Amino acid sequence: MFWTNYHNHSQYDDGKNTVEEHVTAAIDQHVKSIGFSGHCPVSFENHWCMKTEDLNQYFRDIDHAREKYGDRIQIYKSMEIDYIPGIISPGDLWIKNLHLDYVIGSVHFTGFYENGSPGEVDGTHTGFLHGLEHIYCGDIRQLVADFFRLNRQMVRETRPDIVGHLDKIKMQNRGLWDEDADWYRSEILATLEEIRSASATIEINTRGLYKKLVKEPYPGLWALKQIRDMGIPVHINSDAHTPREITSHFADTAELIYDLGFRALNVLIDGEWNLLKFNKNGLMRP
Repeated sequence: MFWTNYHNHSQYDDGKNTVEEHVTAAIDQHVKSIGFSGHCPVSFENHWCMKTEDLNQYFRDIDHAREKYGDRIQIYKSMEIDYIPGIISPGDLWIKNLHLDYVIGSVHFTGFYENGSPGEVDGTHTGFLHGLEHIYCGDIRQLVADFFRLNRQMVRETRPDIVGHLDKIKMQNRGLWDEDADWYRSEILATLEEIRSASATIEINTRGLYKKLVKEPYPGLWALKQIRDMGIPVHINSDAHTPREITSHFADTAELIYDLGFRALNVLIDGEWNLLKFNKNGLMRP
């Protein structure tokens, strides 16, 4: 039995450790296949994205780890790429020319302030509330709808391999909206339809669980049931920012989705995406 994890952040963005430290910890945690997905550089000041001048060294570190540990673990090269229309997109030519092993497409920003800077969805709650007030005039429904609209637009236009933390905006909820409301579920369903049409994989992201931000993974139970019924492929990622987080809450999450009826995870092994059977102890070798 083994695990995989394709969403990992190192010291080159908002992670805390080197690529090699992540790799050695992953080996200890019975991970067979790992991918590095640093936050793609953006053109505005931001505290979590990589710097353009660090990209070459980031890729060199991954290549070095492949050479040193390739007989023990498969290591893949990627980035988590924001979708901000007019600023950055997983479909940008310069990103395609990097020939990454896969791409994670994620939405971290919605709307723009008067000075042109985007509003953060994935930052502090105080920052989120500031954007809600000054960009959306307090209209939480419009903000949430924009978040899912951008996800749909990203998937439709760029077809990323993996859709990152599908409903992560719920980390900011704290009573701001009803997640059982028809309008909210309709936004999720419409987004799932786009993902199914694009044949993308949805990550089941455990970061909100081990950071104690939410009680369910991203996406949550209701969405997972729809994903199951729609036949959209999934896998488990931790969005690790430190080595100890690489397989955090994997066993619990695997048991959860197994109980929901999932029987296979879509994983990158030997350079190919394949569905492998799993249980709460991990993936089964083909």
